Amino acid sequence: MKIGKETKSSTMRFAGLATQWMVMLLVAVWLGWQIDFKWIGWKFPLFLILLPLLALSMSLLQLIRELNKPQK
Repeated sequence: MKIGKETKSSTMRFAGLATQWMVMLLVAVWLGWQIDFKWIGWKFPLFLILLPLLALSMSLLQLIRELNKPQK
């Protein structure tokens, strides 16, 4: 079974998007934790909930834009 150049390209494209998505979520969770418990000292994790949701919505918009781009 041969893997074409187009398949490799799309695989790398989606791997890059998945990596970017996971890093964005990890940073959002870490930053929410820092804001809520370290800087402000709140007992309710407001930013720990809001920042990952914001990151998810931004990444979904980016994913939609990326998937609608014509491939070169």
